[in-house]
Amino acid sequence: MRRIGLLMIVAGWLLLAGLIWWVMSGALERRLDPNADLAVVTGPRAEIVLQRGRDGHYRAPGRINGQPVDFLVDTGATQVAIPEDLARRIGLRAGRPFQARTANGVAIAYATRLDSVFLGGLEARDVAGSIIANPGGDEVLLGMSFLSRYEIGIRDGEMRLRARE
Repeated sequence: MRRIGLLMIVAGWLLLAGLIWWVMSGALERRLDPNADLAVVTGPRAEIVLQRGRDGHYRAPGRINGQPVDFLVDTGATQVAIPEDLARRIGLRAGRPFQARTANGVAIAYATRLDSVFLGGLEARDVAGSIIANPGGDEVLLGMSFLSRYEIGIRDGEMRLRARE
């Protein structure tokens, strides 16, 4: 009997620890990626509002040519930059090679055109992109070839992207 009681106590503590871990991991994920459930203001002046993550970056889910991707908004990037492995999986064609200056140094990149880029309620067609050889990870840099088509405002930890009139 005593052994069963001890097993019940251990099981209870393990269950409590698992519950705490489950709740905390969700809270941490929301703090790191506050835009996972991106809200959209629709209408003639569609607008999305991105919350800055704890690391100071703006991230959000989106789509390229209808395929789901994770964006890191980068106003310093000239084009939408897609990691090579991800580009291959979503069926992008690599064009002419060139050297790209990245935050990690110079990298080989390939020009490409994106039929559509979708973020929240905003969609752009025929967007210049670049396929970056072996950057590591699957995060897409959402650069100015997309962003320049919208009004951008940053204030108090929020980035607002609004359709132009």
